[in-house]
Amino acid sequence: MTLDWLLERFAGAPDGLAFVHEGRSVRYGELLRQVAAFEQRLAREGVHAGQRVVVLGDYTPEAFALLLALARNGNVVIPLTRESVVELSAALSVSGCEWIFEFAAGAVEPTLTWSPVEVDNTTMREFIAGGAPGLVFFSSGSTGRPKGILHDLGRVAGKFVKPRSPVVAVPFLMFDHFGGFNTILAITSSLGTVVSVAERSVASVCAAIETYRVTLLPTTPSFLNLLLAARAHEAYDLSSLQRISYGTEVMPQATLDRLARALPNVVLQQTYGLSEVGVLASKSRGDGSLWMRIGGEGFETKVVDGILWIRSEYSMVGYLNAASNFDADGWFNTQDKVEVDGDYFRILGRVTDLINVGGQKVYPTEIEEVIMTLPNIVDVAVFAEANPLLGQMIVARVVLAQPEPVDGVKSRIRQACRAALAAYKVPAKVVIATEPIHTARHKKSRRADPAR
Repeated sequence: MTLDWLLERFAGAPDGLAFVHEGRSVRYGELLRQVAAFEQRLAREGVHAGQRVVVLGDYTPEAFALLLALARNGNVVIPLTRESVVELSAALSVSGCEWIFEFAAGAVEPTLTWSPVEVDNTTMREFIAGGAPGLVFFSSGSTGRPKGILHDLGRVAGKFVKPRSPVVAVPFLMFDHFGGFNTILAITSSLGTVVSVAERSVASVCAAIETYRVTLLPTTPSFLNLLLAARAHEAYDLSSLQRISYGTEVMPQATLDRLARALPNVVLQQTYGLSEVGVLASKSRGDGSLWMRIGGEGFETKVVDGILWIRSEYSMVGYLNAASNFDADGWFNTQDKVEVDGDYFRILGRVTDLINVGGQKVYPTEIEEVIMTLPNIVDVAVFAEANPLLGQMIVARVVLAQPEPVDGVKSRIRQACRAALAAYKVPAKVVIATEPIHTARHKKSRRADPAR
């Protein structure tokens, strides 16, 4: 599928506000002209259809226009940031490359460099031969080498042919994240406004919401927890917000409850998606509930042995450097453990996050839920450390609102966990965090070394 329909939609609303980037407004008519200018540059520079092109930057009007121009030119686009989950050299060793466009900080015109990296990859070679525009993302690599995920860009965009209600939104997820690309397409295909920020700090995002009357904030539970801890909802006028959607990690019930109290007029919507299959339509059972219905047009779901499987019309073409998680009938194993209640699901966590204590399986989130209810606890990450007797032991790294002796914190946590959980789920070790327990992408890090 080409993107002609998207550009035709832009042409029908030339005065509509497409982007506000660091105070600079760009309307849909200007965005169209930027796409055309990049198409001319691609022809002038000899960037041919089927070539693989890295775009190094973040969401700006120009970067988005370049992505559209490359898609229309039939290229395979590899979006990366300077905080990507994978180093440039490692990414290119998986995907290969011919060209690199790089946006310097604050620049509207990218540099273009011929940087060929040859990789003999059957999946990529066969896809390029088909002539469709492509898109490559990389997994976080939390359990090993990051996986290269190849998508048909036209198929991904086709989900948005049917327009939705326009919104004013901050694209919180990054340029090299499937969810971020999904957000940008959702906003622009409905002729909404993208409010992009230079940094995704609580202060920057909240200031943008206040200044530009943002109506939708798609973000992560970790960011929302930071927002509440900073009391940013009291320092900034967030009254324009109509909806907050959250995903990419499990939301603690305590954080959701606090958020509902802090922003009672905002609809809180849990979302669910994976880079391999796309972002599913979702509906929370209620603002204060972690149960949700997921699916929508083009998606099917089923649960096998407590694990969620998805079949999607928007699935990836394939991994570039890993075996497929799809079965012969096109069902994808998400590796997410779920509970089911009628049409509703509750995500418990990834199977890969399980802690094995003497043969007993423990999900970190169920322990974090208990700890987050305690006073003076701002955040917590539960993870495993090796233990010679039990195989693994449970460690809780906590962030405190105010300094407190570790012995007192440990006693309170153990007492609360013993009252609510089985004995083997009580943390054997409690550590006071001296640095953030989330990544630069505001996703909780459950590593013994959170800096990794």
